[in-house]
Order: sequence, then C-alpha cells, then structure tokens
Amino acid sequence: MATTIHLNPSAPIAERVLLPGDPQRALAVAQALLEEPRMLNARRGLWGYTGTAPDGGRVTVQSTGMGAPSAAIVVEELIDHGARTIVRIGTCGALVPGLALGELLAVEAAIGADGASRGLGAGDTVAPDAGLTGALVHAGARAATVVTTDLFYDPREELPGRWVAAGAQAIEMETAAVFAVAGRRGVRAASLLAVTDQLANGRVRMEQEAIDAVGVELGRTALAALAVL
Repeated sequence: MATTIHLNPSAPIAERVLLPGDPQRALAVAQALLEEPRMLNARRGLWGYTGTAPDGGRVTVQSTGMGAPSAAIVVEELIDHGARTIVRIGTCGALVPGLALGELLAVEAAIGADGASRGLGAGDTVAPDAGLTGALVHAGARAATVVTTDLFYDPREELPGRWVAAGAQAIEMETAAVFAVAGRRGVRAASLLAVTDQLANGRVRMEQEAIDAVGVELGRTALAALAVL
C-alpha cells in the first residue's frame, strides 16, 4: 500500500471512488448505499469508507473537504492508492433560471476560475471523461457547464454575469481541480452535482433535510452510472 501524507487508509482504496466534499455526506452515502462499509480514513477529518456497491464491485467514498486545493490533494493521494475512476458528488448553486432545486447535473465542462486547476496547467475550461459523463446523463442527470471558484462569499458582484456569458449554468468549488488532476494522472473523472441553491435572483436554498436526502441520491445515481461502464 502506498504511503501518503494526508490520507492514511487502514484498508485498500477501491479503483472506483465517489468524492463528496462533506465528511457527513460520505458517511451517509456509505451507510445508505454500500454493503458492509468500513471506515478507512479519518485523518484531517477526511472521512473515507469502502464497501460493496449494488453491482457487487468495491467502491470507496472519500470526502475531499471544501475547495479546490483540498480536493486536488485528496485526488492525487487516492490515485497513488490505486483509484482509477473518480466521480465527484457535490452541490452547486444555479446561476441561471430553469435549474430546479434538487436537480442533478452531470458536468460536461468546468470553467476554471480557481487557482488550483490553473496551477495544474488547466486552460479556461477543463473536460471530464466523456464516457463516464455520458453514463451519468443516462442515469438521469442533466448535462451542464459549471464554473469552479475559490470563494463561497465573493464580493466581486460582476463575476456571475461574466461566467454566465461564458456558458456557466451553475457554480461550485472543486470540479475543475478534480478534472485537472485526473487528466494529468491519466484516470477517468466526472462530476455529478445537485442544485441546492438558486442564485439568479438572490439566494434561495434548500432545507438541510432535503440537502441531506439529495446527497444520498447523488451517490445512488453515481453508482448506477458506474455499474454500466
């Protein structure tokens, strides 16, 4: 087993990995969807679990923490431990009307407005694995372009309009970095996001109980996509 600085897994990492940002979501997904999940990492609060998916294969659910720099570290170290197919399962805010709260988005392109993906050599946009993204769409998600940014509370009021003009439909904080690391390391990656906030006309946010429920639905949809690959 590889030795890494931030993850200290007590058991092997599966080749297929789901990446929620929130450690609580990692726990909820593992408990709800995997058979006999075992905690394998707690270092730095990055909870991770491995168990058996409904298709009979092994899957790891590993939290990344918040933001692109943390996600990039986790993806690098997961790959060192043998991960080969990675699906981010997270939340996003809708920048345009027409995206419903709770809707699932399969990211077909991520605009890199974060420092991590740019530091990794990514251009203006970063692409996922096409086959894996297609499987997410087939499983029920809607294809969409998102923007990845470093700031949740951003005082630059002009930016959302610029991002929408560039094609962004939603905003989040990790996907571009996940894609950039995966591309550099030669593994498959995709991103499945749930719309938990509508931002086009002031913030409208889902209730926490609904956010918790859609977090499990993200995992269920991602596992359905992995099963057909």
